[in-house]
Amino acid sequence: MEYRLLWIDDEVELLKAHRLFLEKKGYEVETASNGYDAIEKCAETSFDLILLDENMPGLSGLETLQRIKEVSPATPVVMVTKSEEENIMEQAIGQQIADYLIKPVNPIQILSTLKRNIHHREIVTEVAQNAYQQDFGKLSLQIDEAREMEDWMEVYRRLVAWELQLSETDSSMKEMLASQKRDANHLFCRFVKKNYLQWIADSETRPLMSPDLFKNTVFPSLNAGEKVFFIVIDNFRYDQWCVLREELADLFTFDERLYCSILPTATQYARNAIFSGLMPNLIAKMFPDLWVDEDSEEGKNLNEAPLIQTQLDRYRRKNSFSYHKVNDSAAAEKLVHELPNLQRHDLNVLVLNFIDMLSHARTESRMVRELANNEAAYRSITQSWFRHSAIKDIFRALAASDWHVILTTDHGSIRCYDPVKVVGDRNTNTNLRYKLGKTLSYNPKEVMELKDPLKAQLPAPNLSTAYIFATGADFFAYPNNYNYYVSYFKDTFQHGGVSMEEMLIPLVSLRGKKRN
Repeated sequence: MEYRLLWIDDEVELLKAHRLFLEKKGYEVETASNGYDAIEKCAETSFDLILLDENMPGLSGLETLQRIKEVSPATPVVMVTKSEEENIMEQAIGQQIADYLIKPVNPIQILSTLKRNIHHREIVTEVAQNAYQQDFGKLSLQIDEAREMEDWMEVYRRLVAWELQLSETDSSMKEMLASQKRDANHLFCRFVKKNYLQWIADSETRPLMSPDLFKNTVFPSLNAGEKVFFIVIDNFRYDQWCVLREELADLFTFDERLYCSILPTATQYARNAIFSGLMPNLIAKMFPDLWVDEDSEEGKNLNEAPLIQTQLDRYRRKNSFSYHKVNDSAAAEKLVHELPNLQRHDLNVLVLNFIDMLSHARTESRMVRELANNEAAYRSITQSWFRHSAIKDIFRALAASDWHVILTTDHGSIRCYDPVKVVGDRNTNTNLRYKLGKTLSYNPKEVMELKDPLKAQLPAPNLSTAYIFATGADFFAYPNNYNYYVSYFKDTFQHGGVSMEEMLIPLVSLRGKKRN
């Protein structure tokens, strides 16, 4: 591919050597001796990059730059000047130049700026592609040899890191990575099937799980005399945290890890387990007024503040706390103004629902599905929401305070593609990634099944109640009206089942960076 450059300089006859050098490198170079001719050329022709002399008679370089931006706003412009005056640099940068070169320039400097501004994506793609090819075998071996939860957490971190890196390129390796991730999820699900009941039975040796969060993260900070702000972003995946981390890097230092959600990976179970410090069957048994059954039309997360109080009471803690749930920007803005008053509490708990709302909207709205048509777009919307919402104002205020911020989630979600048939009676719950009932019919090889819910410390409405969970990228579909059902829910983000995306979720300690 031949790239077209425009070089604007009132002494174009002195550029012959540079032009020959660039033409040998495969660039087509046009020239203009003044700003007026340059603007006319930009209006008629598309250029890949423009080199612009700052000091020209008539229309100055800065004036030319401003007019070029009007007719060709996306074209990168490199300012070339003899002047090193700070105000000229600032004006040029303010008008969004791509680069700044000081005369006399040599051909290598010019080639370097072309690579940065024209070939950046190709170079990044090639480097990332080669690096992933080299790492592919090592990562495959790490997946095959994963035996402990920490092994799987490291596998998932590496897969997400490659996913984020390759998503910013045009690499053909994306499909290979997706295939490797599917293979990893298959083995991870086998690992969970083998070990889950043992984890539930032995709270001392299991990996950190939902009911353990307050005991292991919140209470030690409170014991150290810190004020804690505990933030739960509903349905928040590790890859989404990775993009939000970029937004928070100037404000906080991070201590980042993953923990494991309980099953089902759904708010009613996992988040209630976090706030109560109990497995779901014990919540239902000890606090029946605070547990909402699957078949109830009552909201499943209306009793979170009382559940937090039960945990504080059970550990005989006298800490004062507040609880807030933010569903929209108005509520977020209101909370920003309330933050100074929350200093009186030892613990403040905040639940943010936007990402869960986005996930559901993507299922129900064709327009939202188009906007978030792949994993990268889904992350991008998450980042844009955070960057432009009052939520970031909350984090700015927290960074300027002495609060110890703990950021986490109750579960993640996975993009589902493969339908698995299941039959149940009319009382069977509607979630696409887990089902419970007394007359479920399914292929046991296609699901993770828990025939004795009490061993998994899950409520059992009937003696014959069983739970089944979709694994990998599967989702449950009923035989009735099967084709419509499958076409509607295929390629949607769902949660409730067994996958790395749903179960291995971020737990981050944030402390504000102090500025003098």
